[in-house]
Amino acid sequence: MHSTILTSGIIATLASTIKEMGWHGRVIVVLTTIAAVLITYYACKKIVIPAITRLVIRTSFSWDDILLCPRVLNSICKIIPATMLLPVLPYTFYDAPITLNIAVKVCEVYIIGTLVQLILNILDSIYRLAESNSAMRNRPLKGIHQMLQVVTIAIGIILIVSSLFDKSPLELLVGLSAAATVLMLIFKDSIVGLVAGVQLSANDMLRPGDWIVVPDSNADGVVFEVGLTTVKVRNWDNTISTVPPYTLVSGSFVNWRGMEEGQGRRINRSIIIDMMSIDFCTDDEIIKYKAEGLIAQNEDASTITNSTILRRHLLMYLKQHPGVNKEMTLMVRQLQPHEEGLPLEMYCFSKDKSWENYEELQSDITDYAIAIAPRFGLKVFQRASAPLAERQSRQ
Repeated sequence: MHSTILTSGIIATLASTIKEMGWHGRVIVVLTTIAAVLITYYACKKIVIPAITRLVIRTSFSWDDILLCPRVLNSICKIIPATMLLPVLPYTFYDAPITLNIAVKVCEVYIIGTLVQLILNILDSIYRLAESNSAMRNRPLKGIHQMLQVVTIAIGIILIVSSLFDKSPLELLVGLSAAATVLMLIFKDSIVGLVAGVQLSANDMLRPGDWIVVPDSNADGVVFEVGLTTVKVRNWDNTISTVPPYTLVSGSFVNWRGMEEGQGRRINRSIIIDMMSIDFCTDDEIIKYKAEGLIAQNEDASTITNSTILRRHLLMYLKQHPGVNKEMTLMVRQLQPHEEGLPLEMYCFSKDKSWENYEELQSDITDYAIAIAPRFGLKVFQRASAPLAERQSRQ
């Protein structure tokens, strides 16, 4: 209490002294204030910021290197001149109310603009910090980051307008409620995108780096950016598709992350056997296949067909293949016969999930099934072209 009274007395004495000195006192106050502001600003910029930067670098933490980056520290230094100058203005322009009002408003607008810039820099640092975190890296944070930037800038504009027109920010917000419909139309995509982005993040439906397929948007590739109003997908032909986040929430899309995080990638290929080539095994074949372990010794071999032997052989082949995951579903089965023949499907999972190696393994298994079928007296169906059919009929 006593310190407050003492400070008020000192300020009142200083103000009366300046008024008694006339324009000489005003010049002295202005020059002294400018000198103090410049000295403080350059001291912060040349001494304090480098000292803090060196201290931050020496710490074992990495988060402080991002949060206390030079951009954030420079923004703090920019606020100091106006905050030092603002209390002195009433004593400098005590006899010029219009000039004083303009100078005060310029300082207030400058302080608000610098604070907005500081908050935006802090948001950028927090976003970079989240991107460097392995647990948060795959979250669609960019949309939330962009929305926070928009909100910060909007609040800054409201505060600047309220300062210029001497209005309360709440009064401005009440006045803006009449234009809410127009604002909703202007920021409709941003608002819808933010809500959709929150849903995608909360339900863990999409992350940067996911391979997705959106049939309605012709997008088939890897997500490399999740923004406020767009999700950017780099397709396999290196084209880029932009998909609104709301489309992913309201519609349907395929996310292959489950396959990439799983233990294998599915192989599902079939060949068609000509049903005219299916027959029972002969006695010699039965002896041969029993020796190979394809027919059990106590099994009734009279009902065994060459199609059955092929299925058992392919199943044995898959179980022995080093590229096939034996811990997941593995089978060779027949599908519904049709006019072209009897489909024989090989169903298994590849250990290697990379696209190139997966396609190589899938092709090897299909090639082997086609090549091994004739050894069991089976023919693989292939629809012959008209010229080939005519040549075969002439032969």
